[in-house]
Amino acid sequence: MKKTITTLCLISLLVSCKPETKEKLNDAKEAVGVEIKETIDSAKIKAETTLDSTKTKIETKIETKMDTIVSKGAQKVEEAAQKVKKSIKNNN
Repeated sequence: MKKTITTLCLISLLVSCKPETKEKLNDAKEAVGVEIKETIDSAKIKAETTLDSTKTKIETKIETKMDTIVSKGAQKVEEAAQKVKKSIKNNN
């Protein structure tokens, strides 16, 4: 008889704890979900910042290279123009 009453008490205790346990599990799921979302958002922001920084560095390097190329090209054109002028003067 004592075993039956003890078993019934344990069963009633387990049944009464179920809603609280479910609530705790739901709270824990929500907390984990929020934490995962925040981590993903943080990683996304870091990735975007890194990409923007890299893009800016690449654009700066390209602009510098283009300026150098244009400058060298202009210098070559100027040298060629001087040679043509000398050639015209010498022929006249």
